[in-house]
Order: sequence, then structure tokens, then C-alpha cells
Amino acid sequence: MAQNLLPRAFREAAYRRKFIDNVDEHLFMGSYESFEAAAAAAPTSKPMGFDNAAEARRLFSQKIFFYDYPGLFWIARSFEDGLRSVFDLGGHAGIKYYAFRRVLNYPSGMRWRTCDVAGVIQAGREIAAERGIGEELSFTSDYKEASGFDVLFISGCLQFLPERMPQILAALPVKPKRIILNTTTVHPERTIFTVHSLGFGFCPYRIQKYDELMADLVEAGYVRRDAWRNEGKLIEVPFVEGGDAAYYAGCCFDLRPG
Repeated sequence: MAQNLLPRAFREAAYRRKFIDNVDEHLFMGSYESFEAAAAAAPTSKPMGFDNAAEARRLFSQKIFFYDYPGLFWIARSFEDGLRSVFDLGGHAGIKYYAFRRVLNYPSGMRWRTCDVAGVIQAGREIAAERGIGEELSFTSDYKEASGFDVLFISGCLQFLPERMPQILAALPVKPKRIILNTTTVHPERTIFTVHSLGFGFCPYRIQKYDELMADLVEAGYVRRDAWRNEGKLIEVPFVEGGDAAYYAGCCFDLRPG
């Protein structure tokens, strides 16, 4: 309570110092007109983005978090439905591949391709080689290789991309039969572009209006199967109007027949 009585300018300056010095908190700062404007406003004291092989190794985990379970459910259903290939956009070093195989029996002939930036992919290939993983797990830095894959899986990544779903899907000659989004940052009223502190760097970040995201998928030719909110995973953009209304959500959409 006492902290809230301090002048706003003082509190904002203190938060900015905390944001810049951040190591391991989930912090956001500012509101900007576009993804590009947010990138231009990011502090320059640390690198921009995730392209860091050493950090990718440090952050590698096979843990299934509570917010992973909706995505895990629909990946499992996809295999039950006869789908056999997964394109994991923004999948880091293959962390969901490793996590989900702890509880799923991957079907024979399954292919899982993880797409991320070059440094992260380098770490992913090294980890896969060290663990003796075969050809079912592969890596790329080109999201256009999602063309022809049965499932496009995007978990916690869409908000970091300059492209929205229509641009991503328009680049794919053969559209995925199913799209599974999980832990995607949304807002009930508007889209906010902000800057995210990664601890080891900074990144522009889009919190998309929820109805707009749903409309993007429908207009791209998909039909909603399911939608959910990732309760318990928190986000707030301090000192921004409506910054406390953002939340994480997910959905499953199938390509409309014909």
C-alpha cells in the first residue's frame, strides 16, 4: 500500500531499473504502436531475442508444466486421429517433444520438427545427438517448412513473432490439418505491443486481442474444436492501461473440409 503512494514517475523509474537488471522474473514494460516500435524501444544493455545456444542449453527441460496439459491433450488426440507429423513452431531445443514423450506413446512413423532461431536449433541438434534421438526429431529455422505437416503446434511462441497467423499460414502451400495453440498471450479488449525481459536479453512482444486471433484462424479456413484459458500462468504489463487484463490462452482448430 505504501509503495502505491509514491509518485508514479518514481515507481516507473524503479520498475525500469528492475526490468533492465532482471535475471529470472517474467517482466514486461511499455506499450507501443507496433511490433517494430516495441523492438526499437527495447533497452540495448542486453542482446535482442533468443538466439543464444548457451542459454538454450541452460533452459532445456523435460518437465511438463501445468499449463502444458491442454496442448498435450490435443497432441495425443491428433495421434489418435491418425495424424503423424508435428511442426513445433518456436519449440526451443525440442523441449515439448522430450516432455510429452514421457507420457505419450509416439506412434510408429511419427515426425516432429522443431523450428526456432539458429542458436537454439544448434543446441537442439547437439542435445538430440547426445541422447541418441533418431530421425523422428528434426530441426529448422524456416517456418515455411511447416507446409505439408499434419499438425502446426505453437506453444508460448506466437507472441514473439512479428507475423500473425494469417501471414504464417499464407506462406504454406500445403496447410496443416490441425493447429494447436497453447500459452498464447491475449487480451479481451485490444492488442498491446510491449517489451519482454528474457533475463539474458529483451524481445518485442505482442499481446493480441483474443477475438482478433480467433477471427484470424476462421478467416484462414479453420474450424474451432476447442479453446481454453491457461489459468494460473500470470502476466501483467505495469503502468499500461489494461495491462493487468492480459492472460494466456490456447485453442485447437481443424482445417475446414473442402
